[in-house]
Amino acid sequence: MQTLKTIRPGNTVRVTDIGGVGPVKRRIMEMGITKGAEVTVRKVAPLGDPVEITIRGYELSLRKADAERIIVDNRSTAE
Repeated sequence: MQTLKTIRPGNTVRVTDIGGVGPVKRRIMEMGITKGAEVTVRKVAPLGDPVEITIRGYELSLRKADAERIIVDNRSTAE
């Protein structure tokens, strides 16, 4: 199980699950982060917070705690 927090900049992954419940999970999903979405990690701040990603054609900054809730699959997305 790998989370978005552990992915290095420049890598593209696919979201497989979102942890959390209620408003936390809903807020993440409202940002466009849903199962099956491709996410490219653009930058990670020196202390790991925030994580800058590209998803669905736009750029988004996530808190480290939110990135830790997003479960991803780092196998090639070209398959």
